Amino acid sequence: MTNPRTQRVRTACEDLLAAGRDVTFTAVADNSQISRATCYRDRELRAIIETYRSRHGDTLTLTSLADQIDNLTQALEVLAERVRRQDEELRTLKRSTSPPRGPSKNTRTPDKTPPD
Repeated sequence: MTNPRTQRVRTACEDLLAAGRDVTFTAVADNSQISRATCYRDRELRAIIETYRSRHGDTLTLTSLADQIDNLTQALEVLAERVRRQDEELRTLKRSTSPPRGPSKNTRTPDKTPPD
C-alpha cells in the first residue's frame, strides 16, 4: 500500500502535466496540499517530483544537477556510515568469539632436567 502523501504528490504531478503546466515544487505543493518544505525534505516525495520534472524536460539544469549530486553524496555518506558500523560489529563479534590467546604452539618450553 502506498503512502497517502506519495499518492497525492503523484496525482498532483499528473494533473499538472495533463493541464500543460510545469511540474515545480511550488505547483505540486499547492495542488497536493503538502508544504513545499516537506516536498523538498522528504526524499521519496522529492524523487517523485524530480521524476515527473525530468519527463517534462527539466533534467539538465544546473540546479537539478547540483541537487542530484547532493542527494547522491548524502546517500553515499549514509551507506559509508552503515558499512563502518557493520565493520565495527564484525570486529566486536570476532573478538568475543575467538579463543583466548595463550602461548604460541611453536614456542618450546625449556627441558627441566635436574642439574648434574
